[in-house]
Amino acid sequence: MKNISISNYKINHLSKPFIIAEISSNHKWSLKHTLNLIKKIKQAGAHAVKIQTYDENSMTFNSQKSDFVVNKGLWKKYSLFKLYKEAKTPIEWHKKIFKYAKSLNLIAFSTPFDEISAEFLTKLNVPAYKIASFELVDHPLISFVAKKNKPIILSTGMSTLDEISEAIQVIKKTKNNKIILLHCMSSYPSSHSDYNLNMIKKLRDKFKLHVGLSDHSQGDTVALAATALGAKVIEKHVKLKGDNKSHDSKFSMDTEELKSFCRKINLAWETLGTDDLSKRKDIESKKYRRSIF
Repeated sequence: MKNISISNYKINHLSKPFIIAEISSNHKWSLKHTLNLIKKIKQAGAHAVKIQTYDENSMTFNSQKSDFVVNKGLWKKYSLFKLYKEAKTPIEWHKKIFKYAKSLNLIAFSTPFDEISAEFLTKLNVPAYKIASFELVDHPLISFVAKKNKPIILSTGMSTLDEISEAIQVIKKTKNNKIILLHCMSSYPSSHSDYNLNMIKKLRDKFKLHVGLSDHSQGDTVALAATALGAKVIEKHVKLKGDNKSHDSKFSMDTEELKSFCRKINLAWETLGTDDLSKRKDIESKKYRRSIF
């Protein structure tokens, strides 16, 4: 599998998991709040911060008909238009967010949901693009982004293997081979028992690509298990401590929890070590084996 560099972070079969803190709607419509969140994300030990780039008018219709209203879960009775409008990160914040993250030596990038947003991010010189699970079947968008020749992190929630394969082929047709897959459950929050983390190995073996996890569960159990299975990227929604009202707060980790999360992910990765038994650290203990004198 290829080495893939996202800014100054190199992802390969030996690298620690690349930890992405997703802000999503946890900005609470305050740039000051958002920049403070980014500072604490850096202090917690994450490698990158990610936002989302879209306009509600490019995402859906302003309609109250049943097809455009969420009928269960965290956002029950919300129209899609209202939900996207309230959750979006204002375009005018993007440049300040990326500039501030760079000043902290924190990698920053975004998920575009349409070609206009992708082009806007290109002008900001983002080091990578994320394609959300809901957009995995949007081949024109994927092709447009792939032609930027930057790494693409492709989330696979809801998808069949055929749909994942088709999206990968769309990217490869542009001669862009810098692809990372994220196993994902597109339910919010996701149940631990629904994750089927053995898919990480299946995706890696089938597509010969680096595979990670987009984690919408509560807590750190799923992410730690994914790390043990070789996940190369871990994405987690993050909020400031005490935020219980943002649209994503129920499945987001606060920055104090993120600090512990990053430490545990790194420790879990260290336990993987090597499969070369000649390098085992307990070799000195052999002299204490029972033997014949």
